[in-house]
Amino acid sequence: MIKAILWDNDGVLCDTERLFFEANRRVLEAHGLALTHAQYVAWYLERNHGAWHVLRARGYDDRRIAEVRTARDDCYAQLLSDAPGLCFEGVEAMLARLARRVPMCIVTASFAEHIELAHRAGKALDHIGHIVARADGQRPKPHPDAYLHALDKLGLRAEDCVAVEDSPRGLAAARAAGLRCIVLRSTLLAGYPFDGAWRVVGSHRELEAELARELDALLPSEPLFQTASA
Repeated sequence: MIKAILWDNDGVLCDTERLFFEANRRVLEAHGLALTHAQYVAWYLERNHGAWHVLRARGYDDRRIAEVRTARDDCYAQLLSDAPGLCFEGVEAMLARLARRVPMCIVTASFAEHIELAHRAGKALDHIGHIVARADGQRPKPHPDAYLHALDKLGLRAEDCVAVEDSPRGLAAARAAGLRCIVLRSTLLAGYPFDGAWRVVGSHRELEAELARELDALLPSEPLFQTASA
């Protein structure tokens, strides 16, 4: 039995990965770097070192890189503010159903204020018990720090929980923390192998079905994942 679900946010609960790419693309373009989707996947979703190594090779010092990073974060916040509801269709209802069975936590490399902006138009966060966001002194994914902190908050062992991710670095972080991990495929990583994942699914409907099996089925009076077109 699963005793808790630990959710990544960007690309899993919210359609925000494209906005983070766009924020990086815009800001880096102003510094003469044309960020491609392939570079974004390799630098941000696989290795998590961003494009800062390229700027360092061009002579940027720590102070200037920090300024570019701040500009990127500000641009991302603005894109989040300008966007309508970003939660994937049907996710709020799915979380509401699952929250009746197990506690849930968001474990993300994003800042807390970005999470709040991404969810401001909906009520998904009403079903989340804890949010572990980016914090000073905490190594980001693919390191396990955030997941270990979440397990500590929940008072549970890794073997009693499952993580849901959409990126190689997220999968690596979950596995390093000893968690089983379900990967939700995205268009950016449609062909990625995700070796070591506990399950790999192609939609939120499939995702809830996998979780439901492990939870010994959802409440019998409620159907599985529903969308407006279902």
